[in-house]
Amino acid sequence: MAGSLNKVQLIGNLGRDPEIRSTQDGKEIANLTIATSESWKDKVTGERREKTEWHRIVIFNDGLVNVVKNYVKKGSKLYIEGALQTRKWTDQSGVEKYTTEIVLQGFGGTLVMLDNKSGDSNVQSFSNQNNQGNAGSNESSFVDNDLDDAIPF
Repeated sequence: MAGSLNKVQLIGNLGRDPEIRSTQDGKEIANLTIATSESWKDKVTGERREKTEWHRIVIFNDGLVNVVKNYVKKGSKLYIEGALQTRKWTDQSGVEKYTTEIVLQGFGGTLVMLDNKSGDSNVQSFSNQNNQGNAGSNESSFVDNDLDDAIPF
């Protein structure tokens, strides 16, 4: 097999408001925490069970950071597409730690808002990919589609 693939796709809800921070050169970065859940009925007790996983998301793209700043808040349902990255860091007591995050940067990240403020069923999609085919551009694209008839549920 030629090559490899590092791609993560998640649909979940924000556990808290996004954190926006700036680098020393003034570039903004968004940090999100998204929860994904699964539920099932316990075969022994018959009780409903649920398991929630928490995912750290880091967004480096200026356009996507602006979308997060203006439209995303705790509880927002999002579709996220990015790549896994593990980074090593040292805490205040000198202990080396590792954190694995889903990173949206370059042309490979996508953020789709699955709900919005007005309460209608429009989906708002923001992507690092430029839909006009200008490979040199790193601007966000915006798609606003009415998907009522396209989704079977």
